[in-house]
Amino acid sequence: MNVAADLVVGQDQLARPVWAATDPLLRDYYDTEWGMPVRDEAGVYERLVLEGFQAGLAWVTVLRKREAFREVFAGFNPDVVARFGDSDIERLLVDDRIIRHRAKIVAAITNARATIKLRGDGGLADFIWSFQPETTPSPTRLADIPTQSPESLALAKALKQRGFVFVGPTTMYALMEAIGIVNTHLIGSHRRDAAGVWPK
Repeated sequence: MNVAADLVVGQDQLARPVWAATDPLLRDYYDTEWGMPVRDEAGVYERLVLEGFQAGLAWVTVLRKREAFREVFAGFNPDVVARFGDSDIERLLVDDRIIRHRAKIVAAITNARATIKLRGDGGLADFIWSFQPETTPSPTRLADIPTQSPESLALAKALKQRGFVFVGPTTMYALMEAIGIVNTHLIGSHRRDAAGVWPK
């Protein structure tokens, strides 16, 4: 099988990018979740928080701690997290099962409160999906994939105006990739057309 340089064909004969080709956790995440449409509030809020925690770190670091994050952030229920106070922050800062970063923990709480306020204007999921571009990339190499876009810049600005934090344009582009707003699966990957959001 002739595949692009940044794709690896596994023992199952499926082509994946090199980052998802070896680690079983990353491979499962790539095969079942990354790039699939997420349109519910809790799901989008979870990924918004996790992308914020990922800033400056490898995604696999966050993925390995995901279940602990779900536990300590009440299943990413914004109504519960919005009520977190100083004692909760201190509790989270000593929980070595998660990434102990005060600003990122505070951001998760701040963004829960902002998510609740956004319900009066259609809700977080619809708000973020409203920044879907008219076209999506068609990368053949990892180097072809953008790290931000005019839409992610606009989304970051709009979220900040709504009280969200840790939502820079690069982080928002990663979020848009993760929840299917843009499709940056490499051409030739077995996941390229799986989400059904974009025409083949």
